[in-house]
Amino acid sequence: MPKASAAPTPPSEPSSYEAALEELEQLIARIESGQLPLDQMLSGYQRAATLLAYCRQQLDAVQNQIQLLDDGALQVWSQE
Repeated sequence: MPKASAAPTPPSEPSSYEAALEELEQLIARIESGQLPLDQMLSGYQRAATLLAYCRQQLDAVQNQIQLLDDGALQVWSQE
């Protein structure tokens, strides 16, 4: 009796912004190398889009927290 193939498990959510950014950079390098088969390139592109959305969400959350700390107004940042 043939075994039923298991559905592929979706990639896990990154543990942090930095982990997502690192994975995204690696994916981009592999995609840009032109050495991936088409199906892997497509799945890599899909994962990269997911990681990009995660990074943007994390950056938006930090920006919102900063606005709260600054009483709702974004301040110009200087290195002084």
